[in-house]
Amino acid sequence: MRRRVVGIETEYGLTAAPTTGAASTMDADQAARRLFDPLLSRGRSSNLFLRNGGRLYLDVGSHPEYATAECDRLDDLLAQDRAGSLMLADLAARADETLEAEGRDERLHLFRNNLDSHGHSYGCHENYLLHRRRDFRQVADALVAFFITRQILVGNGWIKHGPAGASLCFSQRGDQMWDAVSSATTRSRPIINTRDEPLADSGSYRRMHVIVGDTNVCEATTALKIGMTEMLLTALEDGLRIEDLALADPMRAIREINADLSAGTRLDLADGRTMTPVAVQREVRDRVVRTVGADGLDDLHAYVLDLWERGLDALESGDWTGVETELDIAIKRRLLESYAARQGVGLADPRVARLDLSYHDITGDGLLERMERAGLVKRLTSPQRVAQATGEPPATTRAALRGRIIAAAEDARVDLTADWVHVRLDDRSAVPLSLQDPLACEDPRVDALIAAIGRSTTELPA
Repeated sequence: MRRRVVGIETEYGLTAAPTTGAASTMDADQAARRLFDPLLSRGRSSNLFLRNGGRLYLDVGSHPEYATAECDRLDDLLAQDRAGSLMLADLAARADETLEAEGRDERLHLFRNNLDSHGHSYGCHENYLLHRRRDFRQVADALVAFFITRQILVGNGWIKHGPAGASLCFSQRGDQMWDAVSSATTRSRPIINTRDEPLADSGSYRRMHVIVGDTNVCEATTALKIGMTEMLLTALEDGLRIEDLALADPMRAIREINADLSAGTRLDLADGRTMTPVAVQREVRDRVVRTVGADGLDDLHAYVLDLWERGLDALESGDWTGVETELDIAIKRRLLESYAARQGVGLADPRVARLDLSYHDITGDGLLERMERAGLVKRLTSPQRVAQATGEPPATTRAALRGRIIAAAEDARVDLTADWVHVRLDDRSAVPLSLQDPLACEDPRVDALIAAIGRSTTELPA
């Protein structure tokens, strides 16, 4: 696979829930302050760039958000994404200890989902580095059908309540999208955000910001979501055309697909044909394979290509058993329907809703690790690799440079200001750095800055 920097920004749901069944006394703002207190108490901000190259911050609406470091390897991205959950779960556990010591029965819960009980949506944004090209808008428009139909494979599953009762849908984000391609982010929630903010050399690169995806729980689903998109982007750079798959009414299609778990919805294409979402995805996959080939892929992308096909076969046949440990929607359907059948209740039952939420809970009450140990959810990372990723950046991108600088400053207790591109010492004792190449992992200027940080500690008075 061609080198491409990819990153994921994940907004987490947060709530304080009592352990005794009484009403909680904490709102979302108070819960967020409790969560970030260990960072704030050290005189630091709630907007932090970390030594692992990622960013941890409090987003609008009191949503904790973790953005992975720049990754050009899919295994690094999976480890970074899981590391974010691990770090936030640790902050929640520390907050719970403080609350218990105060005699309060509230406990914090963090969720890898995209909808709260009031219907408010929060996102999981994907970022893909592209070489700058004049026809970016045409490329973005051509990708809309892919992203709209992709939900049948990588949606997180959502119990939708309507006049006819409760039903399971593919995606938590699907019904929250209001535009196909736009420069807005919250006002219209487009599938692809076209704001030109490359966070790199603007003459060479562009960043494609994808807003439509769900926050996946199963690592295999995350790998599929990112890996299939990477391979398609590579094929497009190599000349693949998919404009003929454009949908006549994208916003109608995304909702119709979401509501039909058979994946058999007939979609009107702009050229007058009709296709099912399975057929659209299968056509995209076949064209990608013909363009970039299946040989020479690393093991993880070869696995993604295989899962892409097996997922489509499962949806088309109606037999999901072959992917029921790998795709969130299949895992969730089996989990919820099995429980509902045992209890003799429907999907509208509050106990089913609680079980649904537990699937997304990353704190101690969550189901994920127990289901992984039982073989009910496929895991692709190791605990050791994830623990390493909480403190070490990917070695082959700009994140390695920024992470080294931040680690040196933290160890030396030197104040530093950093963002994705820029780094400067707050005392202005060294020249600020601008790291414009996301694919660069070596830079003599960084070595000089780290040496300057080391000298600043040795020159302090005893």
